[in-house]
Amino acid sequence: MKIIYNWIDHRVNRSKLHATYSKSAGLLAVFLVLFFVERLQAQTFPTGFSQVQVVNGIRNPTAMVFAPDGRVFVTQQGGALRVIKNGSLLTAPLVKLTVDSTGERGLIGVVLDPAFSTNQYIYLYYTVPGTPAHNRISRFTATGDVVVSGSETVILDIDPLSGATNHNGGAMGFGKDGKLYVGIGENAFRDNAQNLDTHLGKILRINPDGSPPADNPFPTGTNQRKLVWAYGLRNPYTIAIQPGTGRVFVNDVGEGSWEEINEATAGGLNFGWPDAEGTSTNSAFTNPVYAYPHGTGDGKGCAITGGTFFSPVSTNYPSNLIGRYFYQDLCNNWINNIDLSVTPAGRSAFATSLPGNSLSMLTGPDGNLYYLSRNTGALNKIIYTPSTPDLTPNLLLPQANFPAGSSVANFVVGIYEGNGFPTSSGNVVITLTAPIGYSLAFNPSITSITISGGTGSPTTVTNTSWTVTSSQNNQISLVMKSGQFIGAGGNVNIGFSLTRTSANSNSAANLTVSVADDATNAYDSNITNNIYARIITAL
Repeated sequence: MKIIYNWIDHRVNRSKLHATYSKSAGLLAVFLVLFFVERLQAQTFPTGFSQVQVVNGIRNPTAMVFAPDGRVFVTQQGGALRVIKNGSLLTAPLVKLTVDSTGERGLIGVVLDPAFSTNQYIYLYYTVPGTPAHNRISRFTATGDVVVSGSETVILDIDPLSGATNHNGGAMGFGKDGKLYVGIGENAFRDNAQNLDTHLGKILRINPDGSPPADNPFPTGTNQRKLVWAYGLRNPYTIAIQPGTGRVFVNDVGEGSWEEINEATAGGLNFGWPDAEGTSTNSAFTNPVYAYPHGTGDGKGCAITGGTFFSPVSTNYPSNLIGRYFYQDLCNNWINNIDLSVTPAGRSAFATSLPGNSLSMLTGPDGNLYYLSRNTGALNKIIYTPSTPDLTPNLLLPQANFPAGSSVANFVVGIYEGNGFPTSSGNVVITLTAPIGYSLAFNPSITSITISGGTGSPTTVTNTSWTVTSSQNNQISLVMKSGQFIGAGGNVNIGFSLTRTSANSNSAANLTVSVADDATNAYDSNITNNIYARIITAL
């Protein structure tokens, strides 16, 4: 418990903390109780989601980054950069640094160069021992799973630290512009956050060699000022940069009341600390995209320790989660997400009762969410196992008694998603089979495809959202193209034309409609999805 509250140091009075925990017997009892309570609490996820542990044995993890080849580099506070490869934690670290790891200091940040595949550059943020100590950003060159000996290049020595060992920040990320964005805490001295002539309490924007970009918002004055991109921050522990758009979100750990998600895509913004925490009415300050209060209820917490834009290249997660921003809280061990398509951003709970002290959440290259658990020293992956959609067709069929030849009867197949969760994007295929003697065709002129339900507004899509995959006289198959889906409670109406070719007049026959999940190439076994209906009265 001492590590839990001391390490990220959000708002506990440190002298009281040490005095309380000097009572070792009481501490042990409290620790054991809390340990077993944590173990007994089951993790909860939305339907279809679950968690798997990738590896454990990571000692005091602080941050991580994915390599293009699927490896994961994880920083340990004590100075080692560990490598997870093919699902295993390699015994030897990629590099082992000598660091000051007291309090929240240590090896606390890592990012890969945008051209890592060719130059193998890794940037590390760590605390250099000394009197005084200071944080440093250095670049290393990797070869395989180790660094090239002597390859360290110092990029930036950050301003000296005081005796306080907390609020170091450590966040790093490369922007769409190729610049390195760095989050630095105010070192527990509030006034640093508003002082443009210190690195502390800022987001810095630097060239990869550590020099100030010419288009930074404060181009004149001290070198510290020239590097400042945003200020008024307390402890920007993590940064997330959205692929494609380049949006920059800063997760700033608050003090007594609020945790903040701030947008620093534009330069020169003042986020208000120490004069404001959470939303402010002062027009000089930029308010958070989202802020959540301290406490123990739903959506409340004490320290925001990770966030990621869920914008994967591909994923099997439900489509309504794509584009959302996921974030996590250290103390209450949950993951929430916010919908950035609405203003103000709407929050949804996602996961609760996670292993203790979750941090450093990322979207993996496989389209899954990953996060570290500090207490268990583990890397965890959140996976989604889709359930078979319960698609129930309702048929509006033409009468059977119409002349053979050129006469055509039109009808509509209506499909309703009644099972409470959406079908996967691009995975709906519909096959119609008529009796021998009839011919089927897709009829766009009478097709009305309206996707509705779920949390989104109804959306009308064009007929080109469907592709005819096969047409063999009395049988036709259509597949809904990628990017379209039927939301929970949604519906889709598809028009077809039926031509009688040689069937006897007044013949009664069955028209078979089957709905399949194209991802599995297996028809849904739910009998309500395979309707055998007599051809009955006209539309």
